[in-house]
Amino acid sequence: MSRSEGHSLPPRSSGEVRGLLDTSVVIDLDLINSDDLPDETALSAVTLAELAAGPHAAVDEQERGRRQDRLQWAASRWDPLPLDADVARAYGRLYATTGSNGRRTRRRFADLLIAATALAHGLPLFTRNPADFAGLEELVQIRAV
Repeated sequence: MSRSEGHSLPPRSSGEVRGLLDTSVVIDLDLINSDDLPDETALSAVTLAELAAGPHAAVDEQERGRRQDRLQWAASRWDPLPLDADVARAYGRLYATTGSNGRRTRRRFADLLIAATALAHGLPLFTRNPADFAGLEELVQIRAV
């Protein structure tokens, strides 16, 4: 969950007490109504990895700086949930579900690992891109924001 109580936001009315934030939510956090988010938030180590790659993928200096700021902010705010054996097992279940639904699995590697983190920790997944997690709703609670 979030690293320090000093950074916590006021209680929200999403109805959720705890939740995992997808990378898309962290990137757009300043655009999202805090009432749509849970009281306690967590990140997957995979989200932190995606954020770490962001500055290297930027095409201009201003965007690179913006992405670097977001990475540093997120790294100081959360202790990410690790990619451990429980997440690996959950990933296998989600991979099988995705394949049986006829969706590609290779291109969705990071999304599936983030969803697996939510599944392994029993957390709803808050995302700006619910279509990325279509077909997984029986295993993971997906919350579009």
